[in-house]
Amino acid sequence: MKKLIAVLSLSLLTLTGCGKKENVLVVGTNAAFPPFEYMGGPNGDEVKGFDIDIARQIAEDAGKTLKVENMKFDSLIVALNAGKIDMIAAGMTITPERQKAVSFSQPYYEATQVVLTQQGEAPASPEELKGKTIAVQLGSTGDIMAKEYSQNVVAFNTGFEAIMELKNGKVDLVLFDSEPAANHMKKNPDLQLTKLAFDPEYYGLAISKENAELLKQTNATLDKMKSNGQYDALISQYMK
Repeated sequence: MKKLIAVLSLSLLTLTGCGKKENVLVVGTNAAFPPFEYMGGPNGDEVKGFDIDIARQIAEDAGKTLKVENMKFDSLIVALNAGKIDMIAAGMTITPERQKAVSFSQPYYEATQVVLTQQGEAPASPEELKGKTIAVQLGSTGDIMAKEYSQNVVAFNTGFEAIMELKNGKVDLVLFDSEPAANHMKKNPDLQLTKLAFDPEYYGLAISKENAELLKQTNATLDKMKSNGQYDALISQYMK
C-alpha cells in the first residue's frame, strides 16, 4: 500500500511539474545588448528591452508566463537545442549557418554592423579593416564578419568589454551592431562611430526545429504587433 501511495505521489508530482512547465515560456538572452536586452528595473536585476517586450507579448498570446534566462550569447543555441530554453530573443541575426541548427521567426528588425574607433581613426571603407586588431562580441555577426578582414580578432562575452578594450588602446576598432553601438556611444562620446557599406542583416527569434507550434504562435504575434501599432510603439520607446 505504501508503495502504491508513493508511486501515485510521484505520478502527481510529475504531472504537476509538466503542467507548470507548459505554462511558462522560457526565453534565453544575453542581457548586455541594449536597447534589445539589458539589466534594469528598480534594483538593476531585471532583464528588460525591446526583445524582452516582444517575448512577453508572445508568452501572453500563448497563455503563458514569461521567464527570462540570462546567459552567454554563444551558448544560447546549445541551450535551445538541449531543451533548457524555449526561444532565443537576443538580437540574433538570421544566417544560413544558424538556420541549420534552429528555426527563425520572420525578421523583426533590420540592422547593420558599424565600426567604433578612437576619434580621428575611422576607416573610410571596409577594405581598411584588413589586418587591423578588431574587438567583437563572441559569437556575434561582428565576430563572423571580422574574420573576413583580419586574423587579429579578439572576442569578448559582451560588447561593453570589447569597447573597454578599445578605450584602453589594446585594439584598433570594434565591429558591433548599429543600435547597441549607438547606445554605448552615449556613455563614450570620446569614441567615433562610423557607418560603412556593409550589407544589412535581419534579427529573428530562434526556436527549436521541433517546436513548430511555437514558431507559428511567434509569427502570429509579430504580425499582430506590426498591424496594431504595438511594434511601432516599441520602436519609438527603445530606438531613441
